[in-house]
Amino acid sequence: MSKPLLQLSNISKRFPPSVQSGKRFRAFWQLLWQGRAQGGTRVLHDISFQINPGESLGIIGANGAGKSTLLKIISSVLSPSSGTIEKNGSIAALLELGAGFDPEYSGMDNLRMNAAFLGLSSRQIDERLDDILAFADIGDSIHEPIKHYSSGMVVRLGFAVVASVKPDLLITDEVLAVGDESFQKKCIRWIENYLEDGGTMLMVSHSMYQVQKLCRQALWLHQGGVAGYGNVFDVTQAYLAWHERKDARDRQAGNSRDPNAMYTIAGLALNDDSSADPMLSAGDSLDIRLDLESPDDRPPAALFGVVRADGTPVYGVATDHEDQVPEKVGHGRYQVRLRFSNLSLLPGSYTLRAHALEPEGLRIHDSREHDFTVTGHTRELGMVRLAHEWFAS
Repeated sequence: MSKPLLQLSNISKRFPPSVQSGKRFRAFWQLLWQGRAQGGTRVLHDISFQINPGESLGIIGANGAGKSTLLKIISSVLSPSSGTIEKNGSIAALLELGAGFDPEYSGMDNLRMNAAFLGLSSRQIDERLDDILAFADIGDSIHEPIKHYSSGMVVRLGFAVVASVKPDLLITDEVLAVGDESFQKKCIRWIENYLEDGGTMLMVSHSMYQVQKLCRQALWLHQGGVAGYGNVFDVTQAYLAWHERKDARDRQAGNSRDPNAMYTIAGLALNDDSSADPMLSAGDSLDIRLDLESPDDRPPAALFGVVRADGTPVYGVATDHEDQVPEKVGHGRYQVRLRFSNLSLLPGSYTLRAHALEPEGLRIHDSREHDFTVTGHTRELGMVRLAHEWFAS
């Protein structure tokens, strides 16, 4: 049996405390005699997992869970405070934007330096140069200093270099959240082909759709520890359920908007009424109208979810999952109409959640909620009615 490409055993990371000038001597004394300074911030503790050739692992978790720190430790950017890491095979990492690039040098110079760092000889770089430039597709900007590049151009160049190397293990940190839609699709196609050809990947993403699409296993980090590890659907669904419970506790009645939102919700109506909470009988239809605003006049993506009053997820669907494009109703204004026919929900109180995302469908910019009630007389249990029949053996 081949060795794991990557194996972590009880990895922990603690950043030392930042001390005032009057306490520096005490901190120095602790480091000298005890090997570490007391206090500080623990960001990872007892992380263990392994990745075998041909596997794909998604690392998920809320902001501040320790995902990026873990990738930096794996990529030798940081050293762990304790634990061991075993690596076998070539590793290429796409971490923070611009990591490994010198902003004063041109894209071409950075391309050659990074390709050489990843193990390509000068002859191999020359042989693959045309393919790298075609993949990056940044034109004459390749001769401009990196400091003049947009974040999308930096990712294009970095990914193009890594794609030319085809490492044994590819590590990515949210790179698919940057750049235009066509390039993201190009990256996803490349990753799918890379994995089909036996490649191995470790990726960090806040998009459960991307994790489920590209990974077979998932690792859920929570407050620096492992909250879940295993089959990608089991772990991501547990993570989403945790978020639903958290939202149910923390949400404010009404709206939730990213302070940096570009794509926003102008209105949400159920059965053509934006104010009243509709009362539906079991089996009725529920019509949804979502009005969206786009500053760059590109059609946003829309995500809809039905949850029970206690926050338990019932069903979710998105426009980009089913190749639907919101209808343009004016400059920068779009509308989505959705109908749930013959609603199979059992009697109870529910909430319809609508989310506006950028056209690539990777980040939620704005959210709106609308309650509704399903009425009826039944002794059935649960949330939905499943078609069934009784029969004799």
